Amino acid sequence: MSTSELAVKLAAVSRTYRDGGLGGRDVPVLSSIDLEVATGETLAVVGPSGSGKSTLLNLLGALDHPDGGTVELLGRDVANLDDEGLAQLRSDEIGFVFQFHQLLPDFTIIENVEMPGRISGRPLSEIRSRASELLVEVGLTDREDFFPSELSGGERQRVAICRALANRPSLLLADEPTGNLDAESGAVVLDLFMAMRQRHEMTAIIVTHNDAVAARCERVVRLDSGRLTAL
Repeated sequence: MSTSELAVKLAAVSRTYRDGGLGGRDVPVLSSIDLEVATGETLAVVGPSGSGKSTLLNLLGALDHPDGGTVELLGRDVANLDDEGLAQLRSDEIGFVFQFHQLLPDFTIIENVEMPGRISGRPLSEIRSRASELLVEVGLTDREDFFPSELSGGERQRVAICRALANRPSLLLADEPTGNLDAESGAVVLDLFMAMRQRHEMTAIIVTHNDAVAARCERVVRLDSGRLTAL
């Protein structure tokens, strides 16, 4: 597969943290990870707690740098980007959905969805139009002026998905997107997540413990003890 067809390419990526306890030993978290994700693909990353999934997601989101190897996101080697370039990549090209919605409690639903566009300096009319369109897609157009505390858990996560899509990213990263929901609400959110990923033509990488979530992805890999294997 050519590089132009890849949304993500990791080659021999390793990440080690310094133990803050007595002795200050190095603790390897990721060990020589190789991973290619095709443009438009949906990939699930599964594995036990402490296996390095959060560290991997931070690297995929350009929030962290590897100690060894290369990370290429959407055709760009993150090692060649300065702080401004990394911030622009995260803002314009990468959307994040977290297990806990992390909506801003003092802002209305539509203001929460608008936030990425406001931070990136887009025109207000464009930001408002995009936010309204996304809320229509998830069936929350009548909740625009509500605050997060006035919504159910499933509704808040739908808003979080809209916020992740606000700047039209190419890469969508999700960390246990249904992990804080009951089975019924989780199924609704997962259906919306998958439908919107396809409709907006994004590559998606989902970290999950949920077999039902992983089964909806085109490919599943397992991360265990810092090493990645295909399933």
